[in-house]
Amino acid sequence: MIIGLTGENCAGKSTVSEYLMKKGFYYYSLSDVIREELKATGKPITRENLIEEGNALRKKFGPGVLGTKIAQMLQKDKNYVIDSIRNPEEVKELKKLGGFFLFYVNAPDEVRFERIKSRGREEDPRTYDAFMRIEKMEMENAEKTKQNLKGTFALADKALPNDGDLNELHEKVDGALGELSEQFRLSRPNWDDYFMSIAKVVASRSNCIKRKVAAVIVKDKRIISTGYNGTPRGTRNCSEGGCPRCNKFTESGKNLEECLCSHGEENAIVQASYHGISIKDSVIYTTFSPCLLCTKMIINAGIKEVVYNVDYPLGETPLRLLKDAGIKVRQHKVE
Repeated sequence: MIIGLTGENCAGKSTVSEYLMKKGFYYYSLSDVIREELKATGKPITRENLIEEGNALRKKFGPGVLGTKIAQMLQKDKNYVIDSIRNPEEVKELKKLGGFFLFYVNAPDEVRFERIKSRGREEDPRTYDAFMRIEKMEMENAEKTKQNLKGTFALADKALPNDGDLNELHEKVDGALGELSEQFRLSRPNWDDYFMSIAKVVASRSNCIKRKVAAVIVKDKRIISTGYNGTPRGTRNCSEGGCPRCNKFTESGKNLEECLCSHGEENAIVQASYHGISIKDSVIYTTFSPCLLCTKMIINAGIKEVVYNVDYPLGETPLRLLKDAGIKVRQHKVE
């Protein structure tokens, strides 16, 4: 596989290149061909000189010359990432190799200008106006031998918006690779499957003899508390006769006031409190939709979303109350 990268300045092409290199991709940049030409002539390596020299090479040898030169260096038994593609003809030359896909890495102008300021290169533009003026020079040209980013972007197989954190960008790269090739397709669960499956494992710790239920509380995609149903801390387990109601196998919904078992959601919330962990604006994944008591605790604890696996037998009123309180409720089934 050969991944080509195009995009505006400081959109994140180098970051994507570094990530792909960690996955075993070999790196080339079309700009390196131009840099070698500048070194040979003794010219300083500035962005303006790179643009000017690249245009001169295309005019002398054809608009796809940089792509042709890089293509001659590639071997068929390796994966490559090729950076700094700025002309549609370069894309066409590289596509002749087969297995070539172009990724367009992009980010908002203001974000990119902040990035260029923070890297602090002497040759970089110092003002937003100067930054945008150079952008305009690169973006679109009627002459085929000059840079034409707009025309290059139009040929992209995938767009990778880079306006979040590194983890988000890496996930987008992984997703794009997986769509293009089975070789890079990751067989891993999505976040809902992941957390609900963990909740089901937590439920296996339950000591209740009637029903095993558990909940995990998640914030920023990290588990901050777990809980499963059973008798209170320091008392005899339900499975050891600790709860008379459960041990009589009382009909569901009857004599609930006699049940000594705490529920999974209740224990997850209490455990967070016990350890001094804030659960405001968190998400709770629970193997059953919550009962009325747990629902009231969820609302007052500031939890913002409830994701449940299967319906609790007496769950209609609690679910209605959650929605009335403005809490997002979703069912996500995991077998």
